[in-house]
Amino acid sequence: MSADADRRYLLAALGLIVGYMAVEVVVGLLANSMALIADAAHMLTDASAIVLALVAMRIAARPAGGAYTFGYKRAEILSAQLNGATLLVLTAYFTYEGIARIVDPPAVKGPLVVVTALSGVAVNAAAAWLLSRANRRSLNIEGAFQHVLNDMYAFIATAASGVVVWATGFTQADGVATLVVAALMALAGWGLLRDSSRVLLQAAPSDLDPDEIGRVLAAVPEVEEVHDLHVWTVTSGYPTLSAHVIVKEGCGTCHEVRQRLAGLLHDRFGIEHTTLQVDHGGDRPGEDLHCPDPHGPRHRGGHSRVGTDQ
Repeated sequence: MSADADRRYLLAALGLIVGYMAVEVVVGLLANSMALIADAAHMLTDASAIVLALVAMRIAARPAGGAYTFGYKRAEILSAQLNGATLLVLTAYFTYEGIARIVDPPAVKGPLVVVTALSGVAVNAAAAWLLSRANRRSLNIEGAFQHVLNDMYAFIATAASGVVVWATGFTQADGVATLVVAALMALAGWGLLRDSSRVLLQAAPSDLDPDEIGRVLAAVPEVEEVHDLHVWTVTSGYPTLSAHVIVKEGCGTCHEVRQRLAGLLHDRFGIEHTTLQVDHGGDRPGEDLHCPDPHGPRHRGGHSRVGTDQ
């Protein structure tokens, strides 16, 4: 999927969301429905997520140079952090408003709420479909997709509250729907903060286990030990690995072993960006390990784990 194709899908979804958000604010004020206004605010965060994704894509496309040896690829991670924080701030506000409306419910025009919310379901479904066709390996695009999808669920809750108010006069239903929207905001915001924080803190990708990788590398016959093993993500879909590998004496050249290990990491774990320091060990296992204080576990051939850096 090309970046230009992603931009087209994102821009089309952005147009749908911004246009309907303006309509929803007006109808929400006319119907005196906080649930509709909360939905409009959620749509604003959807639009913001898409705009930030577009800006981050442009920044991330800049070539590496100077002090930025990885380029600007983490721009999308920073935008995901901002999106998540914004959602949590809105969660607090609409939780307060929802509780206030349950305690002291205002008059709500149920028919207007139902018609507007059902229209919102259709608009968000179309926007979610557009975003689903972009490259969802990107944390930004996946975050925008989840925003829109959660917003569609929120519209369903709002439509249900409108039906309840219309049919029974139970105006507290609007406040309950507002709390449902707030809960969805909290879920989406926490997910974005959690996933983007893993990248910023250089944690291993959630689908890769460094200990398993170490054991697999150490199981290669030529390998005596693997240590200083680091696995992290530069940006979405960009896993990276570095390690110090000690090769047994008389088991081929370091270059040959490095090529074999790099191919194993690519085929078994899908890691294309690897930096492997490969050295020959001494006559006795562990005699020449080069690193007096290795970071993390030391994986030795025939052993799962020997020692851990404290």
